[in-house]
Amino acid sequence: MTSALRHAVLAAKACDEFRGKDVTIMDLTGITAIFDYFVIATASSGRQMHALAEEVDRVLSEQGSRRMSVEGYNSGNWILQDFGDIVLHVFNEEARNMYDLEHLWGDAKRIDWKPLAAELDSAATV
Repeated sequence: MTSALRHAVLAAKACDEFRGKDVTIMDLTGITAIFDYFVIATASSGRQMHALAEEVDRVLSEQGSRRMSVEGYNSGNWILQDFGDIVLHVFNEEARNMYDLEHLWGDAKRIDWKPLAAELDSAATV
């Protein structure tokens, strides 16, 4: 597993553990040279959006991945965090439906991340 995919899986797992909904990883390798993966999650409130974004930032910083930029932190609709190899998008439900990144980036493959997260968990306990 590449470090970029590992970071994406860890970000998705963090969102899932903080009750983010419809957590998705999109593989953008070969589609854009700017980043490798989108991690997308839906939050039910502004407070939850912040909690998801902050937890992903904490988890990835423990892995040595530094957040390069953040947008929309105070918007209440969409928080974007750029970690270089991955980009985290945390939406409220309305904004996720409106921007529909899964459709916009329809050529991107979706990653079944839960088995990969379980693999990381089992490797960590060995």
